[in-house]
Amino acid sequence: MLALGIVAAIGASVLYNTSIALQALQVRRVPEEHGLRLSLIGRLVRNRRWLGATALGLLGWPLEIVALLLAPLTVVQPCLAAGLILLLWLGVTRLDESPGAREGVAVAAIVVGVAGIAWAAPERTTEHAGAVGVALVLVLVAIPIAAPYALRYRIYPRSGTGKVDSGALSAAMVVAAGFGYAWTAIASKLLTDELATGALLVAVVWLASAAASEGLALLSEMSALQRRPATRVAPTMFAVQIVVPVLLAPLIFGEKWGDTPLGGAALLAAIAVVLGGTVLLAGSKAVGAVIESANRE
Repeated sequence: MLALGIVAAIGASVLYNTSIALQALQVRRVPEEHGLRLSLIGRLVRNRRWLGATALGLLGWPLEIVALLLAPLTVVQPCLAAGLILLLWLGVTRLDESPGAREGVAVAAIVVGVAGIAWAAPERTTEHAGAVGVALVLVLVAIPIAAPYALRYRIYPRSGTGKVDSGALSAAMVVAAGFGYAWTAIASKLLTDELATGALLVAVVWLASAAASEGLALLSEMSALQRRPATRVAPTMFAVQIVVPVLLAPLIFGEKWGDTPLGGAALLAAIAVVLGGTVLLAGSKAVGAVIESANRE
């Protein structure tokens, strides 16, 4: 079951990363004044290529749900980094980019790290903290999600229009996207737990929560891609969306790291290796070339 969960998570990652590559160029064709506004999405939904890319990414979510039904969150989230290897392969085979030592180390780190996580994985559980504990955690996760929207209207309190070149705002968008996708992962895990216990009504609530956070994360990500190269957006965004749910898993989902090899140290080391490989590969020239040239004719 664990192996199937890993395969499903990697499949979801391939779809997510391909979607990011195809979305990146299209969003830069929309004026920056629409950043962090629903008008940005309104313009993008009229773009058939962007819609197709987004649909591809949405197809990854059911695979992630399947992965969470078969494997613990601690395993699923790091596996979502594996799709970056596809972007590297596209950069090498389609754009004649030459992979260097950076890319080799990054791929090796992701492969070895995912294998290590599979070996040291904790048992999957359907238990989670009480309503108060979960609510407190989600409030903390929500703060960085909301931060760029509050910052934007603090800079432009009247109209909220104009080109924003604030480095702090751009960074906040990237972090908000990562935390938004982290919320989606947490809500998806809670959804699978409720489905396992037959609590369908509560599961629907978490489904709605996941959909809402996914939408906000997408808006923040698209706004960030308007202002920053994808090679600067992707590393931080992926790091946040991997680290946050994994670190919260023992606290709110009862995943017992202490019962894993070396009392959790082996698992933590494997997660760190995957994270390092993710940051290296997401920021590499070969991967960036794929994202920057997506859909360019």
